[in-house]
Amino acid sequence: MGLAACLIFIVTLVLVIWQPRNLNVGWSASAGAVLSLLLGVVSWSDVLAVIDIVWNATFALIALIIISLVLDEIGFFEWAALHMARLSRGNARHLFVWIILLGAVMSALFANDGAILIITPIVLSMMRQINMTGRWILPFVMASGFIADTASLPFVISNLVNILSADFFAVGFVEYASRMLVPTIVSVAASLAVLYLVYRRTLPKSYEPDHLPFPQEAIRDPRIFRMSWIVLGGLLAAYFASEPLGIPISFLAGAAALLLLLMARRSPAVDVPGLLRSAPWNVVVFSAGMYIVVYGLHNAGYTDLLASLVQKLAESGLFAATMGMGFIAGILSSVMNNLPTVVFDALAIQSTETEGLLRDSLIYANVIGSDLGPKMTPIGSLATLLWLHVLSRRRVKISWGYYFRIGVLLTVPTLFATLAGLWLWLSVVDALEWTVWQAAAVSLLLTAVLGLGAVLMVLWTKRRRIKASEQMDLGQHSSA
Repeated sequence: MGLAACLIFIVTLVLVIWQPRNLNVGWSASAGAVLSLLLGVVSWSDVLAVIDIVWNATFALIALIIISLVLDEIGFFEWAALHMARLSRGNARHLFVWIILLGAVMSALFANDGAILIITPIVLSMMRQINMTGRWILPFVMASGFIADTASLPFVISNLVNILSADFFAVGFVEYASRMLVPTIVSVAASLAVLYLVYRRTLPKSYEPDHLPFPQEAIRDPRIFRMSWIVLGGLLAAYFASEPLGIPISFLAGAAALLLLLMARRSPAVDVPGLLRSAPWNVVVFSAGMYIVVYGLHNAGYTDLLASLVQKLAESGLFAATMGMGFIAGILSSVMNNLPTVVFDALAIQSTETEGLLRDSLIYANVIGSDLGPKMTPIGSLATLLWLHVLSRRRVKISWGYYFRIGVLLTVPTLFATLAGLWLWLSVVDALEWTVWQAAAVSLLLTAVLGLGAVLMVLWTKRRRIKASEQMDLGQHSSA
């Protein structure tokens, strides 16, 4: 059974990544699942167990992508991007930073898959409007693709990997955020640093912002645009209430998606039937099928081999457990895709004799490794494969060789820094004996302080530029 389970997994994964003749990933995964059943690698009880694991995650992801698509249709994200471009006032390096931060916010709130597929066309369109072509586009495109995954850590809803892991270990929304908000801050800061270091010589110094439209011109339906802020605010509040009430995340995201669709059905800016057709319904079939195949590996004893290694790491202390589990998840994700990896690792963690702080470190390090590790290779996640497909359709070619070189260079230090942030934060929370809500409150406060600091810095920079411009105008007037 072990050989059969391994061969089925390898063939299924190859078909998912290769997609011969545009074969839908759902068909590939379901074929692997059916074959696993026919050969006795999994049983019908295993199938029911897998469905119980993945249903909430997959439907939550679909709901979040529908929300993203509606907002994209009404110009919500383009409006935000144009504001970033205007704030940069012609400084290309400031624009680079703002695009990264915008991508981070989009990924955190709307899931990485939706963020990476929506922000990429917006960035490409903006680059062409300000006459950036050729090698100047590459840093912005790579940054938007990279940050979509590295910033998809803070909330359960930020990545399908997060939802799967949270459901598997029964981690609530608040508990998850209390552990992952601080590591996300580290991840975004590290991403900014490595992206700037790698592309600092390629970035242009300036651009002409006057070629860009005003942000208000991007809004295609002002009524839905205004209402969407209320819907998103209510959804975020509902997320925090979901843990004590025991409401599945997919119910809340689904309700918000339905509300936006109802508002959009009379809008000329939104083609609701077309939007629903473009939603990734195949993710439901893919998730169930792929995890049935992975469950076959578990039945064959492969997760027990990993569990023994993880147990040894845990016995070496918190730092070794955090780093070891994170890099194991990262390497496996980059080779065999992050979605099967997170469940494979979760099954192994479940088999270890760990509890408390050590168990938490393994759970969250697995999520970090499975979120960030895929960026090392083009095949690490479906989001990256789709992103490369979007770029190729818009005549932006990124070879797999180039991606692999840059991906490893960007990902390894970011992954290390983020795991170190997780280790330090878990140590602080444990030492101070904070409750989940106390840790969440401190995390939110820290995030808010940093956000406010960024806003104040923008306002200060803007004021300096205006004052400098006024002094220059005054000097020219005096000379005349």
